[in-house]
Amino acid sequence: MKIANIAELKNRLSEFLSFVEKGEEIEVRKRNVPIARVVPVAGNRPNKTRLGSGAGTVKIHDDLTKPLIPNADWDMLKSVKR
Repeated sequence: MKIANIAELKNRLSEFLSFVEKGEEIEVRKRNVPIARVVPVAGNRPNKTRLGSGAGTVKIHDDLTKPLIPNADWDMLKSVKR
């Protein structure tokens, strides 16, 4: 088991989390007094996210590049003094 004070854990979090991913535990201490333990998640399951799984589920009914404000309103905004 690795031991880290709060400041050390904060400064090297990515490094300590890589140890946890490999199965190690980290004991967190505040002024050398143990306050917490970071442990790997039990039964680590692989990520089952499938890219493109929602393909074909959305229908677009208009031109996405078309402005929502009519052209006449854009002209009106040009005359506003700031």
